[in-house]
Amino acid sequence: MAIILVVILMLSLLVVIYVNDQIGDRYTEAVSQRKFANIPYYDKSLNEFISPEKLIMAKERTTGGNPGFLRFFKRSPYAPETELPIKKLQRSDFSESSGDFAVYWFGHSTVLMELDGQRILMDPVFENAGPLPGITKRFGNPPAKREDLPKIDVLVITHDHYDHLEANTIKYFAPMAIKFIVPLGVGARLVSWGVSKDKIIELGWHESYEFGSAEITAVPGVHYSGRSNKDRNKTLWASYVIKGAQKTLFWSGDTGYSNHFKQIGAKYGPFDVAFVEIDAWNNGWPNTHLFPNQAIKVIQDVGAKLLFPIHLGTFDLALHPWNESIQMVSELADKSQIGIITPIMGQKVIPGTTRTIRWWQQIVD
Repeated sequence: MAIILVVILMLSLLVVIYVNDQIGDRYTEAVSQRKFANIPYYDKSLNEFISPEKLIMAKERTTGGNPGFLRFFKRSPYAPETELPIKKLQRSDFSESSGDFAVYWFGHSTVLMELDGQRILMDPVFENAGPLPGITKRFGNPPAKREDLPKIDVLVITHDHYDHLEANTIKYFAPMAIKFIVPLGVGARLVSWGVSKDKIIELGWHESYEFGSAEITAVPGVHYSGRSNKDRNKTLWASYVIKGAQKTLFWSGDTGYSNHFKQIGAKYGPFDVAFVEIDAWNNGWPNTHLFPNQAIKVIQDVGAKLLFPIHLGTFDLALHPWNESIQMVSELADKSQIGIITPIMGQKVIPGTTRTIRWWQQIVD
């Protein structure tokens, strides 16, 4: 019995160490106060960042309803019965140098973008969306492994939630000659995973970073941050405007709907393509994520020619079937005469040129 207790304690300790590593470090309150105290969207008394609109949280939360919190530990009833279609990729499938403009969607909000000869990797998550293996698993394997990706020039993170910031992926890229663009405060996480400070660019809202002929600007979103129950809103979250020589792109990140989209459109638009999150909506958190009809409003507000849906087809983070969002959004886009780009995972697309199909309609659960 004593040996069993020792083993249990050791395993528990290993789990705690692993989870703490996956959470990553954050700035101390003293450092945060020094860095962020004069920022208008930072509350010095609470020592946290403030959303442009207060988030509404009703009783119906992620852990409520059927099947409850346990769905994060097992296969969700809202997941597809079969694996979704993917185009598998190896290193040889990528050209040696980046093109002027192309996009690969790897599932959820992970996108590899080629722009003006630069390769930009957005919110790379290849494993799962939780602090332990097996928690919030992918519906299926990604179309490519981290090791099969071509040389990345810039890696961009929207916020520190697990489905957007994956510790093991950051550790993999940490030794490489890459610039890491993150919202304020997220740099501390990356440093704890081995990224040198000189590779990290922390941006506040409306701050920009130039690389080559491209420029990326962080802009506001209605959301929140945190990787544990002790660090909510200790780091910033952001949407991004990505401007190249010929293309101007909008990346929504995770956000609820508000008039900030019209402000972004007026200041930075119009956009050739808007990458907009469409999934994980729920009446219990009505302004944390976008509902399908709101995703259409975003396109109209920011003045985008094309909609590229993201934040779908990979994880069950809400209480609706996996294909409900994309079906609704595609129908609404058609009614509003908005062009929509819906590649299968791993498909190389040139937005506005490459034809895509309604692949989710061909899957019978």
